[in-house]
Amino acid sequence: MNTVTKMLTASGLALALIAGPALASEHKQENAEDYAFSFEGPFGKYDKAQLKRGWKVFYEVCYSCHSLKYIRFRNLTEPGGPGFSKDEIKKFIKENEIVVDAGYNEDGEPATRPARLSDAIPNPYKSEAQAKASNNNAVPPDLSLIVKAREGWYYPWYSSPIIKLFKGNGGAEYVRSFVSGFEDAPDGEEKEGLNYNPYFKGHWTAMPPPLSGDDVEYSDGAKPTLEQEATDVAAFLTWASQPKLEERKRVGLMTMLFLGVFALMMYAVKRALWAGVKH
Repeated sequence: MNTVTKMLTASGLALALIAGPALASEHKQENAEDYAFSFEGPFGKYDKAQLKRGWKVFYEVCYSCHSLKYIRFRNLTEPGGPGFSKDEIKKFIKENEIVVDAGYNEDGEPATRPARLSDAIPNPYKSEAQAKASNNNAVPPDLSLIVKAREGWYYPWYSSPIIKLFKGNGGAEYVRSFVSGFEDAPDGEEKEGLNYNPYFKGHWTAMPPPLSGDDVEYSDGAKPTLEQEATDVAAFLTWASQPKLEERKRVGLMTMLFLGVFALMMYAVKRALWAGVKH
């Protein structure tokens, strides 16, 4: 390799190193927008009214494509959740004629029955093939644990545990930003069958914009704007991912209090036992 070739090679490598990060940054996934959810921090709690609104958004909008397989109807009535009564959920099941598979009848044909409180929320699709056929050959993900699976923040490793203690892992912010963040692609770029969302990894998703505002009618008088609906459904899906969040925080705080008192008692015992011993 002669001197000119070596110089050209070195120049090419230098340009690649300089241009590489710049090109990558053009397609970098946007970080989710911060939002002060009521359940953040060690003392945070779910807003029951918000969870009820979020359930309405999920069922009337998201449920047409997405499942919630780890949540049972009875979970909607349990402490720490939306706070529906059992009669409210039974009425909801009856009014919406929700049924579940019941094996086969005497003729060997598939049978169904009305859903019960103990039943899991049924999948909107009968099979994966049906889901693909209805969604541009993409299977919509189950949303039971979506908030746990999506972190919207990128903390430095040394500050992550402390920040997450007070701000959470950002999963709720990610969901909120994602469902309300669809926009036109820059420079008029288009991809057939895909939609542009800067909060999605790769920016292109087969999912169309799910919310537009005024998608539902809230019974508590809240205005169903795009931001409100996105916030409510993000809060609801956080609860779906962490239904025992309030109980865990309560037990954790009691444990820390107990350990603090226990440590003081042990220190007092130590002082008493060694009080007469010279050191």
